[in-house]
Amino acid sequence: MIKEEVDKLLSQLQGWKLAGEAIEKNYRFSDFKQAIEFINRVAVVADAQNHHPDILLWNWNNVKITLTTHAVKGLSENDFVLAAKIDQINPK
Repeated sequence: MIKEEVDKLLSQLQGWKLAGEAIEKNYRFSDFKQAIEFINRVAVVADAQNHHPDILLWNWNNVKITLTTHAVKGLSENDFVLAAKIDQINPK
């Protein structure tokens, strides 16, 4: 994707940032259980999209999601679609 396309799509997302050839966002939860529940919900959505992010759980309540499209060795529209869907996930 060209930079203008990336900038336009990124501007439509809350809290996501460009990280090299990927986009990423950090989420913070009140406890470990909520963080894990969020990760499990992300896994369901990502698998349904057949687009799988890198997921990092750190400091027991922080989750970092990183999206890139390995087939194109960079960003694709699928990354931004999945980012928007992930933002709609609410842990219980």
